[in-house]
Order: sequence, then structure tokens, then C-alpha cells
Amino acid sequence: MKGLAAYADHAAVLGQTDPEVFAFLFKGLAAGYDGVQRDLGQWVELALECGKTNLRAMELLDAGNTGTYGHPVPTQVPLGHRKNKCILVSGHDLRDLHELLKQTEGKGIDIYTHGEMLPTHGYPELKKYPHFYGHFGTAWQNQHKEFPAFPGAILFTTNCIQKPQESYKDRVFTTGLVGWPGLVHCENYDFSAVIKKAQELPGFTEDAPGKNVLVGFGHNTVMSVAGQVIDAVKSGAIRHFFLVGGCDGAKPGRNYYTEFVEKTPKDTVVLTLACGKFRFFDKELGDIGGIPRLLDVGQCNDAYSAIQIAVALAGAFECGVNDLPLSLVLSWYEQKAVVILLTLLALGIKDIRLGPSLPAFITPNVLNFLVQNYNIKPITTPDEDLKAILG
Repeated sequence: MKGLAAYADHAAVLGQTDPEVFAFLFKGLAAGYDGVQRDLGQWVELALECGKTNLRAMELLDAGNTGTYGHPVPTQVPLGHRKNKCILVSGHDLRDLHELLKQTEGKGIDIYTHGEMLPTHGYPELKKYPHFYGHFGTAWQNQHKEFPAFPGAILFTTNCIQKPQESYKDRVFTTGLVGWPGLVHCENYDFSAVIKKAQELPGFTEDAPGKNVLVGFGHNTVMSVAGQVIDAVKSGAIRHFFLVGGCDGAKPGRNYYTEFVEKTPKDTVVLTLACGKFRFFDKELGDIGGIPRLLDVGQCNDAYSAIQIAVALAGAFECGVNDLPLSLVLSWYEQKAVVILLTLLALGIKDIRLGPSLPAFITPNVLNFLVQNYNIKPITTPDEDLKAILG
């Protein structure tokens, strides 16, 4: 429900709301305190209703993002940097980023993304700003290692902040629903304090070109080449699709996802989303007939895009989603990943692989239910899982 509430809030910021979403949140919060005795089946039903409601929340957020900033288009994003003053933006919020881009226009400051902000480079209304330059760093859990090397101001939107270290604490700012004791919090989209700090700091003092990564493969882009994709599947050029993504974390075992993607055969395509992608986002997997083998679908909420792609492909092949040559291999960590899993279950999607370990709140009874009804399974090793999936 925390994950659902987060997506509903992101959507509301962009003017997209639905009373049914709020109605379920009240219903869900009351469960357990409303005097109703529920058995396992009824609790599961309520959890699936949460997942179904979350699909609506992600649909609203997708409408808000694409309606305001356009549908993402394939875009090369530099991982290097150029000589200039700079600000790093982390979190998820597109409106915060847009307001910052407007306020820094013509001020000699480049804007870089961090973490889940990487996919924002594909939105037409954001990428039109010439000072919206590149991406710095990887996933949220690496900020203590990465932020000391960033020579500008840092702005956190939404969540994923860790206790700032003394070495960079004086240049970290927060906005919206994220905050930290002792940090300057920017209210009402006023980022003048962030800009002032960026102008005081040295910024990057020399150009350092690096490799590029490709983003912008939301449902609109993928469906625009659906005919080409379908033909490639029918001809055997594409044997299988993998959706490999979710939340990243510091827990050992997450190198599984890097190895898994590296070992996928050359006649398969990997869709990815959320910060789990940073285990392999800069790998060069090549293409199949001009279709990149690694397609960045977007942020965690863009699971909506992945679902739309799967449903459209199932329609084209006249089969169910579970009958597609598609396997879901998910990493998870927190509320948003949990509610997306509930959404997938509410849609009846089966055979999901989860890792690096099963969540602590799943009791033996619930796990047994999920295995029996959805064939959920934990990840094993990349070699064993690829063999089991592809035969």
C-alpha cells in the first residue's frame, strides 16, 4: 500500500487522480481493524485488489508523464561529463526535474541524472533543454561511494536518500516528500538555493567523454515497431524475451542479474526497468535486425509500459500473456517492487522468478499459495535458470 500510495502521489502531482484509488487505500488501511475475520483466501483477494488498483495508479502516472512531457523516444545518454557547473538530480519526479531545467536555463549549469532519473532523458519536453546533459552514477545504494566524486549540487526528489556523508552533506538538497535533518529543503519548486550552491562549487573542470547508454523504449516506442518485432519472432530471429528488472540493493547475490543478462543468447531480447537495471545497463548486447537486445523501458512505475507491451504482443499472437515467449526475472527490495508484483499476480501472470531472496514477510502458507497458484519461484543460478527457461 505504501508503493501504491507513492505512485498515486506521483500521478496526482501531474493532475491525474481517480477516487477509486483513494477508496481502496481507505479499505486496505481499515482491513484488520474493521471487525471482519478473513481467512487466507480473503487476505490474498485483498492483496490482489491492491495490485489491480496499482495498475490503475500506474496508468494514471503514465498518462501524467506522457501527457505532460511526451512519449519517450530512443535517446543516447552520455555517462561521461563535460566542463561546466553541474547539478545532480536523483529520485523519480519528472516535474521537479522540469522545474529545475527551466530555472537553470542560460545559467551555465549542466543537469545530470542519477538512479531512476536516467529514463527522463527520453522525454521530448525534457530532452529539448541543451543543458540537460548526461547521467552520473548508478543505483541508490551506491550514493555514499559516488556522491563524493560529484563536484556540484545534488537534489533529491521523492525517495531513496541515505544519510549524507559529511564530505558532501553541505551540497545536498531535498524537495517534495523527501527530507533529512540538517539539509536545506526546497519548497514550492523554488530551487534557487540549489542553483546558488552549484554556482559556488567548481563543477567539472575538464571534459571526460565516456560511453553512452540508450533509453526511451516505453510502450509507445516498442509498439511503433511491433510489426518488426512480431516478424522477428515468427521468423525465429527472436527466440525469447526476458524482463529483468526491479529494485536494486546492497545485499549479496545481486550480481546474479548481471551474469544472467550477460549470458542471455544472442537471439533473445532483454527488457529492463527500475534501478535493478544498473547491474547491467551499460552492457553492449548488440541488436537483432536493428532492434537493440537491451531495451530500457523506464522507471519502476513503467512496469505499466512493460505490461502494455506484453498484452499487445499476446493480442498479436492470439494467445495469453503466459503463453508468450516471455520470462520475468525480478529483483526486489521495497514497497514499489512489492506492489508491482501484486499487480502482475492480479493480471494472472505466472512463472515469475524472484530474488535475490524471497521477502521476509512471506509466511510458509502464503508461499505455498503463490507456488501452487502462480508457480512463483526463487532465482537459482543464471545457468540453471536460463536452461530451465529456454530448454
